[in-house]
Amino acid sequence: MVNGENKHQKDGVGVDSATQINYQLNNMGSFKENLWRYASAFHETIVWELKSWQKFVREMWPLLLLLIAALGLAIWFAKPAPPKLVLMASGKGGSYLALAQKYVEFFREHGVTLELVPTHGAQENLAKLKDRRDPVQVAFVQAGLLKPGDASGILSLGSVEYEPVWFFYRRGVIAENDEDIHRVLKMRISIGSEGSGTHTQAMHILELNGVAPTSTLLTMPNHEGVQALQRGEIDAVFLADGLESANIQTLIKDPEIRLANFRRAAAYTRLLPFLEELKVPKGGFDLVRNFPPQDTQLLATTTELLIDDRMHPAIQMLFMKAAQEINGKESYFARRGEFPSFKDPLVPESKVAVHFHQNGPPFLMNYLPFWLAEFIDRVFFMLLPFFAFAYPVLRVMARYRFKRVKTRINKIYGELKFFEQELSQSYDLARHDEYVRRLNAMERETLEMKFPKSPASDYYGLRTNIDFVRSRLSRENPYAAKTNNQDE
Repeated sequence: MVNGENKHQKDGVGVDSATQINYQLNNMGSFKENLWRYASAFHETIVWELKSWQKFVREMWPLLLLLIAALGLAIWFAKPAPPKLVLMASGKGGSYLALAQKYVEFFREHGVTLELVPTHGAQENLAKLKDRRDPVQVAFVQAGLLKPGDASGILSLGSVEYEPVWFFYRRGVIAENDEDIHRVLKMRISIGSEGSGTHTQAMHILELNGVAPTSTLLTMPNHEGVQALQRGEIDAVFLADGLESANIQTLIKDPEIRLANFRRAAAYTRLLPFLEELKVPKGGFDLVRNFPPQDTQLLATTTELLIDDRMHPAIQMLFMKAAQEINGKESYFARRGEFPSFKDPLVPESKVAVHFHQNGPPFLMNYLPFWLAEFIDRVFFMLLPFFAFAYPVLRVMARYRFKRVKTRINKIYGELKFFEQELSQSYDLARHDEYVRRLNAMERETLEMKFPKSPASDYYGLRTNIDFVRSRLSRENPYAAKTNNQDE
């Protein structure tokens, strides 16, 4: 009995295994058949679509050519893409270089390379911007360096920070309340190297006071003038630089150095509109030393962000964003949000910068990366007129295709109508096969028709009517019977 059960179990296992194998083989065969069927259907669909579009292009090529010409025209007049590399003039040291490096980092984060070109000062920066062959497109320049009417090809993106004009002197060489500027300016004074911003601003102040260049006015680089003042080799030094610069901090911390108080600062700002008046409270730089020892008025120019007027508008907007983020913060002399702003009236203002000051950055730049926001803005304004032109053309093309199908359906309907009338009026049994061939030709032409969804009801109505005529033709020759009845 045990052996019988074992045999039965073995037989059962064998039967189940064979069934399973056959099932798997059948499924495998069915899968291959389905795969082949789907592949064939996919291939037929592609061929059908290609033939349909080929025929469509043959029939609609004039309108398609018109659309392509319109698109080419839109691209021709569209704004070019902004460059990926921008050259910026910078000094070889000092506050300008430190500020420019912050802009470099900002541009890098937005996918644009800002490359710094070392120069010998503000005058060389201006010369590079004026030279239409020089690739430099932007530079930091002190306000007041450009004369009215001398800004051809240069635009201002605005002022980005205050740049005080300092007059430091050694303790004891000037009485605290000495108002005789002529006696003061006869001392040995460093006025900065020629071509520098310091030299230009110092000469503005000297000329207003009727002082001509003399042997006591020394054209020394700023760092050399600071060192000479500390060694006692000169009596005073003009500096046009930011508060954070190494030269200014060195002199502020030196107990042997004093800072001049421009008591007539308001008069200077009226006579030189690019100058600003700044105030430093008593002890404002060092409470421990009580420096300065009294409320002090300073003159200040501003750092201008000047550009070649051919700079791409998107790059201008990126510079404005950088200025807002880097220079818009609160500083010792500036309120939060005070910069960027227009403070130098001598340089024409960029329209892009004016728009930024009035309306802020473009909406998309607040939420999308720069390259994507700029691309959408450029493509939108490029394609908007194209689509305005293309929309009616595309509607005409769609209606044309619909009318073309309707015309073909109506043509076959007409053939079918006259064919049925011929059968009813003069049916000839000997020509029965010919009638079938003609009907088959109409059906074949209908089946080969490519049509959009709209005339589908007309299409299937035509096929139904063809089948109706075929069924009458095949059913005991009713047309022949009708003809015989007429003869009797």
